[in-house]
Amino acid sequence: MEKYALLRFHASIDIIGINPFVTLPENILQSIFKQAEKDKGPIPVKGTLNKKAYTQTLLKYKGVWRLYINTVMLKDSPKRIGETVDITISYNTSPPTVAVPVAFIKVLKKDKEAAAVYETLPPSLQKEINRYLSNLKTEESLDRNILRALNFLKGKERFVGRDRPR
Repeated sequence: MEKYALLRFHASIDIIGINPFVTLPENILQSIFKQAEKDKGPIPVKGTLNKKAYTQTLLKYKGVWRLYINTVMLKDSPKRIGETVDITISYNTSPPTVAVPVAFIKVLKKDKEAAAVYETLPPSLQKEINRYLSNLKTEESLDRNILRALNFLKGKERFVGRDRPR
């Protein structure tokens, strides 16, 4: 049974930079805050966009709460600025998780030093590494970047745009 009611609204797609988004009506936004029991920080949400299911994070940027519309949610979304879309939304009590790629798990099992460092990383950085590796298209890219991730964990090189935290 759904704990939170899906709220329905229509909105026109807008864009900031290269990121398409919709602004939530104030009454919908207040209902989401009530469901989430907060009105600060990222808020995980789920619903439908033109009847297609999505999970996303509601974010505040430049003083405005926005639901960003990526191309997984809506094909060619950057080219659809001005289009009105049908949206349902509710607070997501089970935010999406990013699985650790199987090949990375196997390598970490063999490399105890890297595995120990990985376990001490903040969950957000673990998720960033896992997301990066999970989105690679070829086995060669995955193998090459797993090696880079191991070097990162051992403090030998940068990965995902950063140095390893000390």
